[in-house]
Amino acid sequence: MRQLYPAVEPHASGLLDVGDGNQIYWEESGNPQGRPVVFLHGGPGGGSSPTHRRLFDPAAYRIVVLDQRGCGRSLPHLSDAAADIEVNTTWHLVADLERLREHLGIDRWQVFGGSWGSTLALAYAQEHPDRVTELVLRGIWLVDPDYFHWHFGGPLGNLFPEEWERFLEPVPVAERINPTTAYHRLLTSPDADVRLAAARAWTRWEMSHAWLLPAELDAFDSPGYAIAYARLEVHYMRHRCWLAEDQLIDNAGRIAHIPTTIVHGRYDVICPVRSAVRLHRALPESKLVIVDDAGHAYNEPGILDALIEATDRYAHG
Repeated sequence: MRQLYPAVEPHASGLLDVGDGNQIYWEESGNPQGRPVVFLHGGPGGGSSPTHRRLFDPAAYRIVVLDQRGCGRSLPHLSDAAADIEVNTTWHLVADLERLREHLGIDRWQVFGGSWGSTLALAYAQEHPDRVTELVLRGIWLVDPDYFHWHFGGPLGNLFPEEWERFLEPVPVAERINPTTAYHRLLTSPDADVRLAAARAWTRWEMSHAWLLPAELDAFDSPGYAIAYARLEVHYMRHRCWLAEDQLIDNAGRIAHIPTTIVHGRYDVICPVRSAVRLHRALPESKLVIVDDAGHAYNEPGILDALIEATDRYAHG
């Protein structure tokens, strides 16, 4: 069983101006002469953490971690109601990654992404296939119509009825047919208390079923985190991430030559495993690892083992 690598501190970090009034936080750790890898966090809006550096052998990898626009240590932070969310889209983030790669003087890098990070990794790789050495993807999200019905139409609430009721509580009965639209209204309310209550309810729903077994959710309740997370998720959900239906599957041929490992929990109820199987069929040379006793989160034991096995395998490729 593989474990996280020991804690490592960044040897370089900064804020990169990416335009539109935005600066993204980035950091580097590990071996400055090592194999470049960039870690893409989930959400949108989840932000990065020091633990994410530990998925990679610091002796072998030049580890790049960033906070995507609007969250984490990037500026402006979308917990500020005045921050412009309209300049935050999938394609802004893809362009930001290219700016960061060029800023750091990296020719090609491995791209590691989980959950929303897997979506962004696929979108980036399909736009810039010549810049990607390998893909390590976890908890695949393809932004397909089935997801929206499953997650926000009621079926997932059959597994988590208490949390589903809590999620719907801020939403008037007449608006519950489309919770995403209702939450957009609540999160843009002129009343700060309404915005915060909606943000906390949305974020709790998203986090309440990320692990196979119940987990402590208090860490996600802080106002700054919850507001930015909820604003970004609702914004991206309403626009279907600016992707055409099945775009990531239809364009898979662009990245068929890139060595790819797909890791997915059998009991991932946020991003059901069918998405990983679909992606693997579109990329038949990829390696698919389905972890039978895991859910969605990257730090569940079987998921973690498969991810570090993949980064170790690619470390000297």
